[in-house]
Amino acid sequence: MRLWTLHPRYLDSKGLVAAWREALLAQKVLTGKTKGYRHHPQLARFRRLANPAAAIGSFLAGIADEAHRRGYRFDLTRVSTARFDGCIPETRGQLQFEWSHLRTKLQRRSPQFYRTLQRLTSPRPHPLFRIVPGDINAWERT
Repeated sequence: MRLWTLHPRYLDSKGLVAAWREALLAQKVLTGKTKGYRHHPQLARFRRLANPAAAIGSFLAGIADEAHRRGYRFDLTRVSTARFDGCIPETRGQLQFEWSHLRTKLQRRSPQFYRTLQRLTSPRPHPLFRIVPGDINAWERT
């Protein structure tokens, strides 16, 4: 499961669909509707919030907005209607780690898409996150 700190605009079509699927799974975990993945480390930043379901709903909404911009039709009825009011602080180190990880994936999986992002050095975060100074999160598998 990869719940990207990066803005969904940087995901190729396979990555965007995978992000949608994985965030829907995360929503099920956070709302107690599945027993699998309950201890997945990437859920930590949502669990520490007062309303994790609202936060993952906002995360999914950001992915859906990008999908809509590209002309995809993601089923919004599957997303919690609760929304998180505000932004979740996330570290610059985490954003940069994910950026490097994504670029490696894209270079192999989608070289043409990779080339469109090649010169970008400071990616934007998903709209749910506000970037703060700091290193890679302790829960990240490096």
